[in-house]
This record gives sequence, structure tokens and C-alpha cells, in this order.
Amino acid sequence: MRKENNHRSEMVSQLLYGDCFKIIGKKKEWYHISTLLDDYTGWIDHKQAQQITKEEAEDIGVQSTAYTTQLIDYIETQNNQLTTLVIGSNISGASLLNQSYSGPTISGKSKKEKLLETASLYLYAPYLWGGKTPMGIDCSGLTQMIYRINGYQIPRDASQQAELGNTLSFIDESEPGDLAFFDNDEGKIIHVGLLLENNYILHAHGKVRIDRIDQTGIYNLDTQQHSHMLRIIKKII
Repeated sequence: MRKENNHRSEMVSQLLYGDCFKIIGKKKEWYHISTLLDDYTGWIDHKQAQQITKEEAEDIGVQSTAYTTQLIDYIETQNNQLTTLVIGSNISGASLLNQSYSGPTISGKSKKEKLLETASLYLYAPYLWGGKTPMGIDCSGLTQMIYRINGYQIPRDASQQAELGNTLSFIDESEPGDLAFFDNDEGKIIHVGLLLENNYILHAHGKVRIDRIDQTGIYNLDTQQHSHMLRIIKKII
């Protein structure tokens, strides 16, 4: 998904296989879209889309989601060809395209501890602004995908995610799977990470990594310095 309708424009997010959206505008070969799950807007090349009905989109894209759980997998097309899938792809609508998938999936809401298992699959993935896959992912894309795969829909950006849930006063009140948010000098939320056990945090900074966290913020184990200043901790589930 691009900020503007050209291939050189900034990537603001990504669509994975099975993500559904509505078209809110068109310019030549470009669609201006709004995603159904998180109402995120951007531009995509029309060749990247398959049009279906509104009812079908709401069913497979919101009501009947089934996400792949392997980092990389494949789905078979009607011509016996293979199309690559990444973890978090929604294959519930594959039959609409005469495609078939027989790999492992997850549906419904998982227990909170399952978030950590999913999070570990993204460890060491390179940082990519707007990314949502193991080939490249940003901080809020990481937390959104971890939650989404386990049945919990949260917004795309860190500042939006910070508006959810219950606020915790201290790290000691948190539990693994809660989210910690960090701000800049102007007080704007610019970063998010998933809390782990024993005051560790998983976040995307250069790559998906694990660092220490204290009441000041994230303590980078490589540089031996704080890299992000803690603003708030939220319990989403």
C-alpha cells in the first residue's frame, strides 16, 4: 500500500493474501482503498486485487478468518501452480479463486500465552517501514500481526494501538502479551513492543529483537543504552 498513486511513493502498509478492502477511489491503474479490518487507507496497483462482492468480503475478511501459521507456505492455484504465502495470510476465501490450501491454520481467539509463541516466529526479521511480514516488518505491524493471528484485531499504527485497553502504572503490574508504548521529545507515540517475561520486550528496531525494559524505557543490550523512552503500558486482553 502506497501513500500516493505511484510505485515510488512511500509504502505505508502491506496487504497479505486474503486481506479484504473497499475501493474508495481510482486513478488510472491505481485503486485508493480502505482495509476492512482496520480501516487503513492507501493506494495499490489494480493488478494486485481480485474484486469480489461486498458480502463475500465481509464474510471471508472479517467473519470467517483463518490465518496461516507457518512463516512461509504455498497455496495451489487452479492450474496446479503454487503461490507463496506468509504467516498471517487469510485463506478462508481461497475457494472463491478456485485455490486450495492444506497447511495449518488458526481461527478464533487464542489464549494470551499463545501471543508469545507467535511473536517468536518473527524474531530477527528485518525492519521495514510499513512492513507486516517476516521479510520486513515495522514495530506496529509486528504487534498488530501477533494479535491478529491469535484472533484479536487492533489498529495499524502505534498511536492508534495506544488508545486501546487498560493503562498500567508500573511494569510489575503487566504480564506477557501486554503492550508498551514509547514517545519522542514532542510526546508523540512513535514505538510499540510486546512485553515478555522477566522484564524483557520484543520489538522491531533495526530488526525484531529482544531487549530489557524498565520504568525509563527500552534498554538496548547491544549499545548498553536506552533506545526508547517509556510512555505507557496497556493491557489489551
